[in-house]
Amino acid sequence: MPLDPMSLALLVLLTGLVCATAVCIVALFRGHRSDTVALVRALAELVSVFTRYRRKKQ
Repeated sequence: MPLDPMSLALLVLLTGLVCATAVCIVALFRGHRSDTVALVRALAELVSVFTRYRRKKQ
């Protein structure tokens, strides 16, 4: 059974996404509580910066 290139690309992408998610979750659980809080705050700030930048472009 030959594999379609798009199916293979999708499989690789999904596998990479699952692995990256697992690594991030493990890093959050192993990190110190203050590091986790700082990371969550930084992510919230990053999202707000991107949404402001996106609104400016339109």
